[in-house]
Amino acid sequence: MSDHRGVLVTGASRGIGRATAIAFAERGYRVAVHYSSRRDDAAQTLAELAGDGHALIGGDLADPDAARSLVTEAVERLGAVDVLVNNAAVAPSAANVHRLGDTSWEAWTQAWRSMLDVTLLGAVNVTWAVAQHLIDRGAPGSIVNVGSRGAFRGEPDYPAYGASKAALHAFGQSAAVALAPHGISVTSVAPGFIATERQAAKLAGAEGDAVRDQSPFGRVGTPEEIAAAVVHLASPEAAWSSGAVLDLNGASYLR
Repeated sequence: MSDHRGVLVTGASRGIGRATAIAFAERGYRVAVHYSSRRDDAAQTLAELAGDGHALIGGDLADPDAARSLVTEAVERLGAVDVLVNNAAVAPSAANVHRLGDTSWEAWTQAWRSMLDVTLLGAVNVTWAVAQHLIDRGAPGSIVNVGSRGAFRGEPDYPAYGASKAALHAFGQSAAVALAPHGISVTSVAPGFIATERQAAKLAGAEGDAVRDQSPFGRVGTPEEIAAAVVHLASPEAAWSSGAVLDLNGASYLR
């Protein structure tokens, strides 16, 4: 049990974020469910959480002031934040493909700006605020970043996504060293292809078998599998893992 510790999960409207919020609530945590634009989806996440004392919090992580304010709101509504899960990201889609040689200048610069502003800088700013909250309380805590396999194998159609996730991993390791004296652990997970709502059409279509064949298990991962790893890394028992980047890709990419 968590003794009712508080956790802020960014980007918890659907997918990995929703599964992570549910997993923490099942273990007795109070959960702040963050969303940017999908309020109805986030409200559904909130409705699925076991227990009580949870909160729904909106905010655009591309805005540094909003990123800081959402942490203040989470602290006020939960009583304290002991765990941060940096899950929010601008996800790859048909609308933001930006392969070198095939992309206009306008689309190229927009993709980089939007992905870095949320996936990297949003996480950086929320981390600053949560770390300061923990330090001011003199309390230990945990921060878990949700990165990507693409940080290591490359994302030619979405280079800004791969670069932002690689930078998030590197930031997490820098933060792990800086925050260890305060009893705060920082880890990252690097998921491979995950069967989220966003990927349902791709998995059901002509590309589905090829995606599943990337792993020797012959399938893709589930949000719940990622959530289980995040919950473990956030636990006090996993503090000695601080600085680690955990690959969660079903042996589809080894390094």
